[in-house]
Amino acid sequence: MSYNRHALRIFSGSANRSLAEEVALDLNIPLGRCTTLQLPDSEIHVSVDELVRDDDVFFIQPCSHPVNDHLMELLLYVDAFRRASAHTINVVVPYFPYARQERMAHGREAISARAVATMLETMRASRVIYVDIHAEATQGFFTIPVDPLSAMTVFAAYFRELNLTDPVVVAPDVGRAKLAGRFAQLLGLDLVLMHKRRLTPEIVETVAIGDIEGRTPVVFDDIIAGGSVLKQVDALVDKGARPEIYLAITHPVLLPSALPYLDAPHIRQLVVTNTIALPEEKHHPKLKVLSVAPLLAEAISRIHGGESMGPLLKHLS
Repeated sequence: MSYNRHALRIFSGSANRSLAEEVALDLNIPLGRCTTLQLPDSEIHVSVDELVRDDDVFFIQPCSHPVNDHLMELLLYVDAFRRASAHTINVVVPYFPYARQERMAHGREAISARAVATMLETMRASRVIYVDIHAEATQGFFTIPVDPLSAMTVFAAYFRELNLTDPVVVAPDVGRAKLAGRFAQLLGLDLVLMHKRRLTPEIVETVAIGDIEGRTPVVFDDIIAGGSVLKQVDALVDKGARPEIYLAITHPVLLPSALPYLDAPHIRQLVVTNTIALPEEKHHPKLKVLSVAPLLAEAISRIHGGESMGPLLKHLS
């Protein structure tokens, strides 16, 4: 590692402290002390409780539910670290807020992901690090350095150990084909594409494009929220896939409407990561959570040490 005279410091917001603790443990440094308070009038108050002058700060805060509270907390901490004279303020946002609002689908809409990028830059964040962003073009909304990490290698290590029967990677729609294709290449597997076509205004048919007969599907996606992907995997079994479907999805937003679909007998396991902290009510016997802490720790170590990020990004090209 290259020498850096600026001390490496890890801090956490309130969104996923357990993830930040894992990252700090992997880096063998203590987690910095800071305090977030919810005031009676619903305002948020933050304070940094130790000196950070001339330090390289990495602040970990995924902006999951409640999204706006966690985003506001993040922005306030960036301001607090800047006023405390930190050397750099590196924002680690494993789950980036408003990532699915990255374009105008209709006139007179906000491009909300761009607005978040503008806010972070205006508050003078030095760098942004996120995991499996919904739209790769989001990186272009920033003029500061951005490191677009992916949990693919975390999932790949897990699925290599499962010894599945004739597995195949499945993209849940055309928009995810590129992402799923990279995952298939990483595992050395074939790719199948699910495609929805509207037969009538009321009837939508999902078809599988590719060889699925007798094979074990591994559906790969970035976000699971309302569970639409869980509803459409029935089509894979209808087309002859083995009734043992695995899903590898990075960010477990998991709205209440999604969990009941996991009870379907042909869904074997939903594998997610800990980019989002899951409360007890979102746990399920078929849910497996993998940690991205080692991935984040290595990224932080490389950035702080002035090393290339190439080894962490090569599977994304």
